[in-house]
Amino acid sequence: MKRISILLFLCTIMLSLQQCTGQSNTKNTYSYKKGDANGIGKWYMGREIAHVMGFQGMSWLNRPEREKEENVSKLLKNMNIKVGDTIADIGAGSGYHVFKMAPLAKNGLIYAVDIQKEMLAEIRRKKKNTTDKNIRVVKGTDTSVNLPENSVDKVLMVDVYHEFNHPVEMVNSIKKALRPKGKLYLIEYRGEDSGVPIKKLHKMTEAQAVKEMKAAGMVLEKNIDNLPWQHCMVFVKK
Repeated sequence: MKRISILLFLCTIMLSLQQCTGQSNTKNTYSYKKGDANGIGKWYMGREIAHVMGFQGMSWLNRPEREKEENVSKLLKNMNIKVGDTIADIGAGSGYHVFKMAPLAKNGLIYAVDIQKEMLAEIRRKKKNTTDKNIRVVKGTDTSVNLPENSVDKVLMVDVYHEFNHPVEMVNSIKKALRPKGKLYLIEYRGEDSGVPIKKLHKMTEAQAVKEMKAAGMVLEKNIDNLPWQHCMVFVKK
């Protein structure tokens, strides 16, 4: 009986140490300090995370000059979308890219993922006015895209990754959803270019993106340098 009690005591200590180590690792992933007024005071790998653009900025997402400023048509060509592709637009907003991709993947599926119910409501409203039947609206969270494992050929993230409150957890969630040969298209305003008229915290350098994705087990396949203001970085699983 005494021997069993000792074993139980030792197991309890070991479990406690494991939990503490896990908590420490999670805690040490991020740091917290005051920074830019456009940031949330939370830092990851030397980068301050930016505030999420609220649904109040929906009109900016739908601005008429967006095609000229971002050349979205060229971005879609960069993605080489096949008719049977399953694509997830993470941080889909009001669906600007969703409704352009849906006809191209007409035999596939487009997941429109966002954390703001107002954005998702706008996508549903637009969906009623189209003939596209391959759009599925998904409510994500701060830590998960809420997609089935091994279900997606391509993931698109346009000017949203820098706003993830939990980038480590989100990329891990995306990796699980990606198929083995799936591709992640990370679109971010070029942080190296001071001429890009976007606030500093809402831009990213290629070096920073590569560093963060590498830590998550993703490698840069190529950076397609043909967009006016943005990087078009293509990442694959290691």
